[in-house]
Amino acid sequence: QVQVVESGGGLVQAGGSLRLSCAASGRISNIDTMGWYRQAPGKQRELVATETSGGGITYADSAKGRFTVSRDNAKNMVYLQMNGLKFEDTAVYFCNARTLWPRLTNYWGQGTQVTVSS
Repeated sequence: QVQVVESGGGLVQAGGSLRLSCAASGRISNIDTMGWYRQAPGKQRELVATETSGGGITYADSAKGRFTVSRDNAKNMVYLQMNGLKFEDTAVYFCNARTLWPRLTNYWGQGTQVTVSS
């Protein structure tokens, strides 16, 4: 089992910045990918950015150029630096940890609210 806990959400004006943090614990040696997803009211959860244990990074088109995902494997942390925030970035942001062994399993945090005022 893996547990993930997010922190760092809040209210920010459009154009501002926020940094989200996520701490993983438990069977962390099995984690391959860590990253961030978000869910806005009335919408499906969507990928924001992820990073594999090998350093492969994926960004949603909406995040490219504004958001940066990074991992600190020594601390079992993943971060999301968000710059140039827009009203449409308002959502609950979820940390995700994915293991591949013994089976592909996704672990989710409880979510942290990010609200961008226009």
